[in-house]
Amino acid sequence: MWQVVKNLYHLGVAFLANIYYGFPSEGLRVIGVTGTSGKTTTTHMIYEMLKSNGFRVSMISSIHAEIGGKSYDTGFHVTTPDPENLPKYLKMAKQAGDTYFVIEVSSHALDQNRVACINFFIGVLTTLAHEHLDYHKTFKNYAKAKFKLLLNAKHTVVPYDGIPGSVCSTVSFNKILNKAVTFGLKKGDEAEEKWKFKLKMPGEFNIKNALAAAAVGLILNVPNQIIKGSLERFSGIPGRFEEIPNTKGFTIIIDFAHKPDALEALLNTAFDIKEKGRIIVMYGCASERDVLKRPMMGRISGRLADITVLTDEDPRFEDSDKIIAEIAEGCEEAGARLVQSLELRIQNGEHVFFKIPNRKEAIEFIIKKLAKKGDIILLCGKGHETSMSYHGKEIPWSEHKTVLKALE
Repeated sequence: MWQVVKNLYHLGVAFLANIYYGFPSEGLRVIGVTGTSGKTTTTHMIYEMLKSNGFRVSMISSIHAEIGGKSYDTGFHVTTPDPENLPKYLKMAKQAGDTYFVIEVSSHALDQNRVACINFFIGVLTTLAHEHLDYHKTFKNYAKAKFKLLLNAKHTVVPYDGIPGSVCSTVSFNKILNKAVTFGLKKGDEAEEKWKFKLKMPGEFNIKNALAAAAVGLILNVPNQIIKGSLERFSGIPGRFEEIPNTKGFTIIIDFAHKPDALEALLNTAFDIKEKGRIIVMYGCASERDVLKRPMMGRISGRLADITVLTDEDPRFEDSDKIIAEIAEGCEEAGARLVQSLELRIQNGEHVFFKIPNRKEAIEFIIKKLAKKGDIILLCGKGHETSMSYHGKEIPWSEHKTVLKALE
């Protein structure tokens, strides 16, 4: 009941803010990007592609906003701005002479009416998998929140085979398909066979992101050579499969993966590019988020990673040990063994996991004591973020600086 009241409040704020700023999405071609994973990368891909075609374009992602050629910080742990600020950004873009606007849109923002009164020209769905069920309660409710963007958009871009059967047959999704361009690795209107992308970023998930961006480009009549060239030049964004150079002989990747489908895709990519050595993955689960995903993620890393290191990721008011214990249940279910001490007694081919709540200590342990030449280290969950939430306080944090310090 309380959430319904809050959603109505946000709707009122959005309506009044749009009145104040003159309904700024009118006259702009707004592209909204939603999905369980891949939202941020796809948003940036579309932005760079449109710029390459000479379009005047602004963007808001979970990393930052680019409005009229100027960069703005959108705040801690924020994907989509509050309803009073979003119309302001749109108005600023129009005043700067931009005609296109790309927005990363979360399921919370859609459900809470924070993007109400925004006229979306294209709605993009990257993926749809388990996430945020603490808030949405059921997977169908989560899907319906995502579908709000697609139903309201004039054109839609959706994965060909990435929608679970439980929601494929809904009336709302059938309406979306009637105006959709589909994409997929093997099937869809925009498939890999057509584009044969040679991206700078590895992984099938990035190919899918590029295919979604390509579909947007075709809807907007961007020439094929501009689409392909810009996406193949795209070198990625901070905290998304970002390699940190070092002289130790192992590979260090910082990634934002913090949900089951993203973690599995990341580990599969690491397996594909691994030549020798082991896969070491470090991650945690944030508090006040979907608790059901914790053992799911444990099962994934326990099965796919040689070594899992469980640590903090925004524990907020929850006990770190409790969060880690819930992830560890999944690791043990997958057959991974808990190494109780930091003595490295690991048999060849054995899957193990460590519990090190302090994230700084976890990174130092991996880099200084655990990793060997040829290993691939995946540091997941924080990515680009610049703070860690403990007991209501945002403590400054940088995954990059912590890694570089440990490498000294």
